[in-house]
Amino acid sequence: MQSFENFGLSKVVLRGIQSLGYETPTPIQGEAIPLLLQGKDVIAQAQTGTGKTAAFGIPLVERVSSRKPKVQALIIVPTRELALQVSEELRNLGRFKRLFVLTVYGGRPIQKQISFLKKGLCHIVVGTPGRLKDLLNRGYLNLGEVKYLVLDEADRMLEMGFIEDIEEIINVLPEERQTLLFSATIPREILRIAEKFLKPDHQMIKIKPEEPTLSSIDQKIFKTKLARRFEKLINILKAAQFAKTIIFTHTKKEAELLAEELRNFGFMVEALHGDFSQKKREYILRGFRNNQFNILVATDVASRGLDIKDVELVINYGLPKDADSYIHRIGRTGRAGKNGTAISLMLPQEEKQLRNILYKTKAKPKIYEG
Repeated sequence: MQSFENFGLSKVVLRGIQSLGYETPTPIQGEAIPLLLQGKDVIAQAQTGTGKTAAFGIPLVERVSSRKPKVQALIIVPTRELALQVSEELRNLGRFKRLFVLTVYGGRPIQKQISFLKKGLCHIVVGTPGRLKDLLNRGYLNLGEVKYLVLDEADRMLEMGFIEDIEEIINVLPEERQTLLFSATIPREILRIAEKFLKPDHQMIKIKPEEPTLSSIDQKIFKTKLARRFEKLINILKAAQFAKTIIFTHTKKEAELLAEELRNFGFMVEALHGDFSQKKREYILRGFRNNQFNILVATDVASRGLDIKDVELVINYGLPKDADSYIHRIGRTGRAGKNGTAISLMLPQEEKQLRNILYKTKAKPKIYEG
């Protein structure tokens, strides 16, 4: 079995990996880390949730020098949320090496970010294209010493219209650098960027995403009225007897309110949604993984990309808007050879969604009236 010790990493980086509880490399980490440590340019097709941040983060933390107070690595990401998530991971990996990671994104006062850059203490910068370009144009972001460039979720940046901004940023970087491109899909435009900015001998890695196995999931749909839905949920949770459960809601507000109502009934429950800080989300997920509470009420932020094992029961508090969302939600259970249960509490106005889900999934769930 492969281990992180096999990569020849320094003790200080191995301590950071161990502090995160990582024991064995994921497939993307097993393939990418050796190539990146060799200095190869890489284009990797990998989904969120495959461990891709550590796949590029571990080699970066290993190779960036804490003794050189210059920006040596630049990670470009499409969204504020991903910028915070990547930065948190890099800080944890590099905590014992004393690396300073600066996160820059729009929607926050730029002056604080400028003050950190003026101090000249940043080793790694993680940022969104617009804010990075702004800091560059103002003359505060010096990328002349960058040795490592990562484009994370490149296909999303393409969809969001960031490619021109990214090309402008790349054009000011030193030519002698290592470039890493991570993307869930590899459309033609992404290949064009790779050909333009990666070395000719760059390596390609493709990691097949884990597909939910619906055959291992017992699917049930209860048709109910809005006035009786909460009562039905309470009865299901009582019958489940402390099963590890994720309840999906449509909105952030609904997740918070439902979690509060369930607490009032004595259930051990927490809410999770995209408005929470990365630190708070990690705290809640850690508690759920460690069985400090058994019910997580969440928006679709928990349907993809989160490492949550041994979920026994998924409940849709209302049918999701499309079949893909349904598949990803219920796919949180019935994993790794285990069986799971998915229960949907369906309102009368959701008949169209039900027909779409049944048609797309070819599933034959048990449907209960009333």
